[in-house]
Amino acid sequence: MDPLEDVLTLIGVNGHLSASMAAGGRWGLRFNPLDGVKFNALRRGRCLLTVEGLAAPIELATGDCFLLTRPVPFVLASDADTALEPADPVFAAAGPDGVARAGTGDEVALIGGRFSFHQRARALLLDGLPPVIHVPAATAEAGAVHWAIDRIADEVRHTRIGSTLVAEHLAVVMLIQVLRFHLATAATPGSGWLAGLADPVVGPTLRAMHADPAARWTVESLAGAAAVSRSTLAARFRDLIGKAPLDYLTGWRIELAAARIRRGDGTLAAIARDVGYGSESALSVAFKRVTGTSPSRYRSEAS
Repeated sequence: MDPLEDVLTLIGVNGHLSASMAAGGRWGLRFNPLDGVKFNALRRGRCLLTVEGLAAPIELATGDCFLLTRPVPFVLASDADTALEPADPVFAAAGPDGVARAGTGDEVALIGGRFSFHQRARALLLDGLPPVIHVPAATAEAGAVHWAIDRIADEVRHTRIGSTLVAEHLAVVMLIQVLRFHLATAATPGSGWLAGLADPVVGPTLRAMHADPAARWTVESLAGAAAVSRSTLAARFRDLIGKAPLDYLTGWRIELAAARIRRGDGTLAAIARDVGYGSESALSVAFKRVTGTSPSRYRSEAS
């Protein structure tokens, strides 16, 4: 399996659509930090996105999309020096049509929402990403994002059989398109798990471990999968992922075990065997070292 598919399946990503928004004239909304990952698509008009911690605002035009990967305050506004009002009351006052309104007129139209993940998702997927991923309208990914948002809005609006499940899957499609755009266009590869996935040395190593996490991997055998020396693999892996290859493997095995424990899928002995540990006690030691709690306690807290 593709490691990105692995991780997106494991972290349980869900999409949540918020009210649409219309704005005109001079307007500005201040948004509080949201748990998870925020997304918006600009259907019509132009506006400025200002994110806490970024040196300059981002100009958004019709068809642009953006993803906020950190729970930080941000502002959407007609211009840089307009007065701001809190966004929450504006969205709480959305009319029967589900549209929140700011300023006067409707020259600007946005639709958006957020992605939520299981608690342990950030280190797996989000660490190493920039605070904002801006997808300009001219890219193929922006078209795919808008297509997915259209379908999500339609499913939520009509609440047909299976609408929630369809909307959640469409949200994953949208997220993958944005991540693809980032990997294809980032000026520098940066660091983190996604950067490693695109790297010619670390990428094959990750794919090998994800294809068979229970195998008796060594640094030498992983280096063979990447066709490099052990020292080259160790240095490159640590530079991008921030840990040694076998430490990453341990963490991934524990993530797989934790997911099965949450689902109640099998005995601890069976889980231990399937993720690469020779015994339940060996899994328990590794599990507590990584998560800070025992498998049995984790199971009771997850139930």
